[in-house]
Formats: sequence, structure tokens, C-alpha cells
Amino acid sequence: EEMGADYPSKPMSLYTTIWDASSWATSGGKYKVNYKYAPFVAEFKDLALEGCPADPIQQIPPAEACAEHYTHLATQDYSVISPQRRAAMSRFRQRYMYYSYCYDSLRYPVPPPECVTVPAEKARFKDTGRLKFGGSHKRQSKRKSHKRNRAVPNSDNAADI
Repeated sequence: EEMGADYPSKPMSLYTTIWDASSWATSGGKYKVNYKYAPFVAEFKDLALEGCPADPIQQIPPAEACAEHYTHLATQDYSVISPQRRAAMSRFRQRYMYYSYCYDSLRYPVPPPECVTVPAEKARFKDTGRLKFGGSHKRQSKRKSHKRNRAVPNSDNAADI
């Protein structure tokens, strides 16, 4: 309804590929992608598509015809995040992130366009994008529970109870 006449009237599907970076992005391949969980499925509800209609033959929208659509898309704020959620994300990144390709200046002298450099965060990383001070986070050790073996009284020594 929100999209009016532009809403697809037939079932649609999307085919994608998964970019597997586990050979280098997970401690040099220490953690591999587990494909036994495939197929990976995403579902959308109340989806409203934003964009410029493309010519079905050329499949590329003409720039001059889409200028109004691009202006509209550029002024929309699709990434609104509350201060509380931003702080939670910052805490999560500080605690768990030990590599960032955005800070890997050896591999990417110019950060990719999707990267937002946070100076305080960048200071925590080496030129390789790995965390300084040893390169890994402190891992919480598993507590060993020391259970006392209590003698179970047997019925022969009922007087000891």
C-alpha cells in the first residue's frame, strides 16, 4: 500500500552469495564458517522498497530520470539509533572487536567507503587492524566448581545420622 502502483504484484525472490572471509578474518582461519546451517534465510515483513525504477531491459536507471529519487533517499535517515543503543554498541565493540578492516591501513591504505573512523577506537588498533596489547581480549576462564564429595550415609550406620 505504501508503495502504491510500484509494489511488486508477483512473488519475488533474492539470490545472494556469502562472502567467506573466515580464512583470514577469524584469527588467520581459526574459526571457519559452518555451512551445515545453510540455507541461510531472511524474511521481511511490511517491506517498503525505496529507490528508482529501472528499465527492465537495460537494468540500469538513467541518472537524470532518478535525480529526484536519489535526493529523497539521501535525505532519509535510515540509521537512526538512540544514544542508549549507540553506547551499548560502543561497549560491545570495545569488549569483543579484536580486528577491523577499517583500521587495517596495511591492507587498505584508504579505508573502504563504508568505514567510519572513530579516533579513540582507531588508537586501540595496530596498522594491521589487530588490537594492540597482545591482539586478543581477556578470555573469561571457566570456573571449576569444586564440589565436596559428601559421604552418603548408608542404612547400616543409621546411628551416625
